[in-house]
Amino acid sequence: MKSETEASENLITPEIKKLAREQFDKIARGVAEIVPEHELLKKLEKSLAERRPLRVKLGVDPSTPDLHVGHTVILQKLKTFQDLGHQVLFLIGDFTAQIGDPTGKSETRKVLTREDTLRNAQTYSEQVLKILNPSKTQIVFNSQWIDGLKIQDVIRLAGQMTVARMLERDDFSKRYKSEQPIAIHEFLYPILQAYDSVQLRADVELGGTDQKFNVLLGRDYQKAAGQESQVVVLMPLLEGTDGQQKMSKSLNNAIGITEAPKDIFGKVMSVSDTLMVRYYELLTDVPLSEIREMHPRAAKMRLAIELVTRFWSREEAEKCAEDFDAVFSKKQLPSDLPSVVINASQVPLTKLMAEHELVGSLSEARRMIVQGGVSVDGEKISDTAYVIENVQEALIKVGKRKFLQIKFRPKKI
Repeated sequence: MKSETEASENLITPEIKKLAREQFDKIARGVAEIVPEHELLKKLEKSLAERRPLRVKLGVDPSTPDLHVGHTVILQKLKTFQDLGHQVLFLIGDFTAQIGDPTGKSETRKVLTREDTLRNAQTYSEQVLKILNPSKTQIVFNSQWIDGLKIQDVIRLAGQMTVARMLERDDFSKRYKSEQPIAIHEFLYPILQAYDSVQLRADVELGGTDQKFNVLLGRDYQKAAGQESQVVVLMPLLEGTDGQQKMSKSLNNAIGITEAPKDIFGKVMSVSDTLMVRYYELLTDVPLSEIREMHPRAAKMRLAIELVTRFWSREEAEKCAEDFDAVFSKKQLPSDLPSVVINASQVPLTKLMAEHELVGSLSEARRMIVQGGVSVDGEKISDTAYVIENVQEALIKVGKRKFLQIKFRPKKI
């Protein structure tokens, strides 16, 4: 009598092998590493032969409420699996977020409350479904099974791992060697993430390159549980608009997916020509051969339209394109030029910029002026103590995209 594996292999025809290779090539676009590649190809062949979609897991901790475009790199890859007909399991780590992922951290993370994680999870889910198909996305919370664990269960899971193995993690190793404290509960984080894969019977798990240790641990725990080990697909970290460091709101080089359409559009247009192909590779399915043949400005415009459409609407994207073209090609002002009335005869420029959100703070206002990024009525300002006075109205421009028209209405004495 043939085994289940032999029966499955007999169903794998040359046509199925060809289709599996096509799926593999689409999945492999832009990835940093697939561990191991031959297992993914085998899983795809078996999936097609048995007409059983792969169970593809992505786990996230809702530690912050807002996503930026860098976060969507891995979501785009998840969507690729979804578009190929596989089952997407979007796992929200509402329990593990309360531990705090120690990946890349030089010190123990602050513990979030359950209320914080649930609040963040709500907004996180809404943003994620701007990319994934809501009707084909299964959202799960790991508190569903971790809340039910007893202390003996946790001890059993911890007993499958050694301290030596944990110290193979680069960040743990560095902290240990530099005599920085490592709390015991931090060791539980990767163990519980691996246990998530066991509970979900994941065939594939996605993660960033910084998550390699955690997601590989899932393979070990599945094997110990008698399951077929998941394949790991690791995605690179996207550079920010500065082209230097990874995208991060704290580095002021991020494109937030909840930002105003015109801000998303303008930031994409500010990305360097050399970085544009990488943005297309990681954020879209557009053939790279098409992009390499396009003029850099046209390529940026196409990507800006695509991202604003994705996060807002096609109508908003087209309006942004028209306004951008009017301002930068035809030297006109945007159609939605904001305007305020000042009940005074003078006002410090930095205070005006901060109060009306042209910048995030007074210090950023001063920095923008020093860098030559601020003008009043077309004249570049270099004095951080500059005061707008003795005029009826003025047009302030900050950077390449932000404008504010002010009108003075002096107080009557």
